[in-house]
Amino acid sequence: MEIDPLVTLAGVLVGFVVGLTGMGGGALMTPILVLLFGVQPLAAVSSDLVASAVMKPVGATVHLRRGTVHRGLVTWLVLGSVPAGFCGVLILRAMGDGEAVQDRMKIFMGAVLIVAALAMLAKAELDRRRGPAPTDDDAAVEVTVRRLPTLAVGVVGGLVVGMTSVGSGSLIIVLLLALYPSIRASQLVGTDLAQAVPLVAAASLGHLLFGDFQLGLTGSLLIGSLPGVYLGARISAGSATSALIRPAIVVVVSLSGLKLVGVPTGALGVVLALMLVAAAGAVARGRRAQPATPATPAVPGPGDTPVEAVPRRP
Repeated sequence: MEIDPLVTLAGVLVGFVVGLTGMGGGALMTPILVLLFGVQPLAAVSSDLVASAVMKPVGATVHLRRGTVHRGLVTWLVLGSVPAGFCGVLILRAMGDGEAVQDRMKIFMGAVLIVAALAMLAKAELDRRRGPAPTDDDAAVEVTVRRLPTLAVGVVGGLVVGMTSVGSGSLIIVLLLALYPSIRASQLVGTDLAQAVPLVAAASLGHLLFGDFQLGLTGSLLIGSLPGVYLGARISAGSATSALIRPAIVVVVSLSGLKLVGVPTGALGVVLALMLVAAAGAVARGRRAQPATPATPAVPGPGDTPVEAVPRRP
């Protein structure tokens, strides 16, 4: 097994971002492998999924111990996502493995990344509209499982993950939030992580059997991403850094998706400039919307004469 130190470094960076923000994963690592390291799309998807199958249980175990996993939701999600994830691999294999297929897969992956970026923006908007999410200290909100819609979310997410390795977090978590807006934030993340374990395992098995799994590439990813995830998770609590990194992830994922679908580099620069202008405008609007802090009245000191007590001159 040949270890690539640059891929390992990329694994550290992506793992750190995932541990810090809970976002990224396949949406970051797969396009990095394709665009920066020249890995064929099928090999990138196969290796990234197998690496994720090793990483996902770590976070899911933590949430299971904390009791922040909704087992009913996980059950119905898994019923749809596990067979769909495996079928996604079979669909890829049926497409063949020639150069034309790899090019079509690039375009499909780029489209999925653009959708994932839009999903991240949608999640931010949903979070803003519903206000502060219920915390673990609040009274528990009973979440009634909507079986068929939840099953459908699992099927859609499973197919996308099996074919692109993208979506186990970015897409499914947004669809869950739309279906269950009253779910606690920690329960939302815990449920998504728990359902992702069997989903990614099924998709990984399919890629091991029918995909283009490369042991050296996967090993390089794991050597970097495992300590990166651990470090990011350790410093994520109470850190304001994640609030700055999340918008950057949306920008990177959007530009990666556009590049994969064939948008020229010059046009990407224009898109980046427009994104920066929009972000600056959003920050400015947010600052204007903040209520002004009332001035604290001065406390008269010893010997000071109150203004009202000064007699007026005729």
